Amino acid sequence: MTGSGLTRADLPGALLDAAALHTVRRRAGLRPGPAVPPPDPAPDDPRRTLPEAARRRLDQLLAGRAAPSRAAGRRGAAPDLTELLPQWLTLANERGYKAPPAALPALLDAARARTDLRPQALRLAGPRGLWLAGLNPEWRFALRGTGAAGRLPSAGDTEGVRALWDEGLFAERVALLAAVRTGDPAAGLALLASTWAAERAEDRLMFLDSLRTGLSDADEEFLEAALADRSRNVRATAAELLSALPASAFAGRMAGRAATCVGLDRTAESPTISVEAPHECDAAMQRDGVVPNPPAGRGERSWWLGQLVEAAPLACWPVRFGGRTPEEIVALPVADDWQGELHAAWCRAAVRQRDASWSRALLGSPAIPPATGPGTSSLAERAQLLATLPADERARWVAAFVAAHGLSEAFQLLGVCAVPWAEPLGAAVIDALDIARDAGSYPWSFSGVMGLAERCLAPEAARHLDSLTALPDDEEDTAPGAGGYWSEAFQRLVSTLRLRAAMRAELTHAPA
Repeated sequence: MTGSGLTRADLPGALLDAAALHTVRRRAGLRPGPAVPPPDPAPDDPRRTLPEAARRRLDQLLAGRAAPSRAAGRRGAAPDLTELLPQWLTLANERGYKAPPAALPALLDAARARTDLRPQALRLAGPRGLWLAGLNPEWRFALRGTGAAGRLPSAGDTEGVRALWDEGLFAERVALLAAVRTGDPAAGLALLASTWAAERAEDRLMFLDSLRTGLSDADEEFLEAALADRSRNVRATAAELLSALPASAFAGRMAGRAATCVGLDRTAESPTISVEAPHECDAAMQRDGVVPNPPAGRGERSWWLGQLVEAAPLACWPVRFGGRTPEEIVALPVADDWQGELHAAWCRAAVRQRDASWSRALLGSPAIPPATGPGTSSLAERAQLLATLPADERARWVAAFVAAHGLSEAFQLLGVCAVPWAEPLGAAVIDALDIARDAGSYPWSFSGVMGLAERCLAPEAARHLDSLTALPDDEEDTAPGAGGYWSEAFQRLVSTLRLRAAMRAELTHAPA
């Protein structure tokens, strides 16, 4: 017993009681500080509310509740929900929906983690998403660049446009210039020209790139002046943009230079293209964007030649070669082993100038082996050429390529085809996968194509795949366990396509 009547066992409790009482007394004696002003209320978003089924689907996709893999190193048969989120966002935005308020934090977190999601995620988040981002430093990315698009002044707000252009952050100014340029190319050019001389070199380069939108002959004078810019990168970009204007003085100069290097040798037994590469890179050529010093492993003359041909308007070559079509020109033999260099430069010119007729000529027949094509043996270059063709023609060409050569070399080509894949491309991919399985191929070597198929096949293709989901008998010449992997992969493909069909139906059904 102690003098106060407490036992030793009572002392800890008494001490805590005394501490609690002291804390209450101290807090009661504090004077309240000034109240923090409440944040401005969230702005209204007049867009449509998501249907309930689509709202639940968004929650599921944001949570990323994919089924666990059946074995280490294998994806299993369940769809990868995280890979379906970009398509869901695109569909929702196309249909004019807004994000549910409760989903905004998770949506902003997803956009913070994946930069590829940001444009569509921030579009769905809308003005309320931007309001919320202003209250959390971790979401401040939404207030910059494309994320600030919802806060840009309208094109008719001359004072607002001017104020943001003069005082805004760099990313805000880039977004503003892109928006103005999209609506009124002339106004965008005038805005850029008003401060061009005072901009930093790296900023001038980014701003100049915005002129690709709405590029026309009206931009020639500005771009011609930019050829004298003190920054080499700015000069090169100005030259690239001018070369996409076939009627420009720049294009005429390049055509003249290229014509002195490439022509028809009429002394040969059969029509042959002769090439005489430049012997120097003079000051005028350098002013027009020709880089004098080649990269390692390239000869100077071939380097200069490639730049001249690439920048020359493709329309000059039929005239130069007696009225021949692009197909006929590409089919001509080239003397002295210059064919690879010349055709590669024509490929770059066709991509730069978005010339479908030259792209067709350089691509040739999809049945021709890639190493012996008429214009290029590079699949990367073929993919770039395909991107200049209409979507349906692109799909037909790649389908024929897949049918002729299989899928092992088609990955890059499939990546430039419009989604969902149009027929006959979808059928060609399914047939090629079926052939690869039956041939005993290693299934994991086609995992990249399978991933593309999950995202790009039309959902209706699922009905053609059910027979491929069964577990086949293992043959002696197949990789161990390959049959199970193929079955699992096809099950995942079917379930993913059906899930995509359900997503589309949920977003198509208007809320009551």
